[in-house]
Amino acid sequence: MRHLSRGRRLSRSTAHRTAMLQNMAASLFKHEQITTTLPKAKELRPYAEKLITLGKRGGLHARRQALAELGGDRVIVEKLFTTLSDRYKGRPGGYARILKAGHRYGDAAIMAIIELVDRDTEAKGQDSGPDQNAQGAESWAEGVQQAAG
Repeated sequence: MRHLSRGRRLSRSTAHRTAMLQNMAASLFKHEQITTTLPKAKELRPYAEKLITLGKRGGLHARRQALAELGGDRVIVEKLFTTLSDRYKGRPGGYARILKAGHRYGDAAIMAIIELVDRDTEAKGQDSGPDQNAQGAESWAEGVQQAAG
């Protein structure tokens, strides 16, 4: 009997699963849209919505709870308590949506896009690593050409 056994294990230990949810929630709040597998997205949605509700509640205690849940990432918590809480002030829940995105090539896992409702489209891809069009990339390419020639 599966009484009181809720949630998916996702083939991970408890520590790995909680760390994965923390990182995925931080990425969702940072980029406001992420692509993952469908079971992970279904686990992430209530986790992220509870954090947004903490942001709407405001206050020092809620802020510290969010910091503890998100692994101490102050930038994400600041966005959660300012931008996202103002955006969802009048909405009584349902802050994220899950869209199915077909199957992944290789293992045919069902993929999904989880995104925040009324998201900022400019946030997608923000701070996702080094910019390939930056000055550093050009100077690196010039250095490679000089070394080869």
